[in-house]
Amino acid sequence: MNATTQEDHAALAARYFDGQTSRLYHVTLSVRDGQAMLAGDIERSCPLGELHVSERSRHAVRKVSFADGAYLEIADQAAFNDMLHDTGHRDGWVVRLQQSWRGALLATVATIVALWLSYQYLLPVVAKGIAYAIPQSVERQLGQGVLDFLDSHMFAPSKLDAARQQALRAQFARLATPGDSTPVHRIVFRKSKIGPNAFALPSGDIVLTDEMIELLPDDQAIMGVLAHELGHLQQRHLTRRIIQTSAVGAGAALLFGDVSTVVATVPPLLLDLKYSRDVERDADDYAIAMLRQNDIPLEHLAQVFVALGKLDHGTPYLSSHPASAERVERIRAAQR
Repeated sequence: MNATTQEDHAALAARYFDGQTSRLYHVTLSVRDGQAMLAGDIERSCPLGELHVSERSRHAVRKVSFADGAYLEIADQAAFNDMLHDTGHRDGWVVRLQQSWRGALLATVATIVALWLSYQYLLPVVAKGIAYAIPQSVERQLGQGVLDFLDSHMFAPSKLDAARQQALRAQFARLATPGDSTPVHRIVFRKSKIGPNAFALPSGDIVLTDEMIELLPDDQAIMGVLAHELGHLQQRHLTRRIIQTSAVGAGAALLFGDVSTVVATVPPLLLDLKYSRDVERDADDYAIAMLRQNDIPLEHLAQVFVALGKLDHGTPYLSSHPASAERVERIRAAQR
């Protein structure tokens, strides 16, 4: 409370508590010469500047607190507000915003913007940090659990000849990879119930379906697909996406090695996964660098997306790898 007027004010009925016991004292509060004056069961005075007034609320009783822990409760809100106004007391800016519909609207908009910015920019950074902190043993456990689920619901054993499978693995193993290290990986072949697919699991498994192999024009195009998926592994894109999608809960579970609750959420995520343009560009760039390093023309990678673009929309390659003329043009531009 402030003392900006010397006028006397009519006494207000109040309830006084000494802050030490639960005993109730009935008093009246008045203001005289910059002093709060109590009369009734308790008599005391205190400079207005040493009192603290609680925030204004529609329903809650307002409190006036003394420095020694004692406090008043005043039921007549309207009369007390008039007394505060006459003594020059003003609520803080936060309280004034709460009492204003414009302030409430502004706070709502600010909250929405802050949440959106956090989701767009802060959460990806946090997810990346958590992904690189997760032990590879936990990622392998997560990926194997997901592959077991997919084998039960979406995949069948590959019909591809064992010699053909081994030839593709050996061909990819002979390729040099960009950077100082190669992500630990294993190429897994499956027959798909949902059309041509290829994706990388956190375990290091790169799943390549028979239908994808049949779709592509040559083995070097298949190497381009595998290089792209290796790029996702190198950047731990799926692990980061799992953390982003499930936010803190998934991150904590993975960090502490409890993947059981996370495994069930990943297969649906794989089927409706939409990596950002930046993430897809990172994987494309890794594949471009890898093909260049091995003197494989980039047109083979471009033909992957040309072929995918001809697919019927009802037989989608995973939406994490959308075919687009823009990506084909970008790959071809890198060849020049």
